[in-house]
Amino acid sequence: AGVNYRTHVQSFGWQAWKSNGDMSGTSGQAKRLEGIEIKTENLGLSGSIQYKTHIQSYGWEKDWKQNGQMSGTSGQAKRLEAIQIRLTGELAQLYDVYYRVHAQSYGWLGWAKNGGNAGTAGYAKRLEGIEIRLVEKGGPAPGSTYRAYVAK
Repeated sequence: AGVNYRTHVQSFGWQAWKSNGDMSGTSGQAKRLEGIEIKTENLGLSGSIQYKTHIQSYGWEKDWKQNGQMSGTSGQAKRLEAIQIRLTGELAQLYDVYYRVHAQSYGWLGWAKNGGNAGTAGYAKRLEGIEIRLVEKGGPAPGSTYRAYVAK
């Protein structure tokens, strides 16, 4: 099973598509993520991948985006601060979605799962990178799940 994603990075724009745990974004360049698109490969299953982001000065998006729609902003110089990702339908019955983010001054946080928060809140910290993986339902996390979200 596969998941594909790409991020819109400050001053670079849209990056190439990444997949299955590869990092999207930057490391050590102090560039904020401003938008993200996520989709699953054609798995022949019903359901979708849905996601929403917490955007600087706007807070959490009201509606879930899905199947490659853009979450975040473009041309507004707003940083993403946190993200939630979940699966629906047969996808959700067969897989867990795990994701972790690289947050300004924290580095890589723990792996969040199935709609949990990943990132920070109340600290004005930008997301700089993200990794996303599908894991067979009930399978082990790709790494530590400690501190996936840091909130004031």
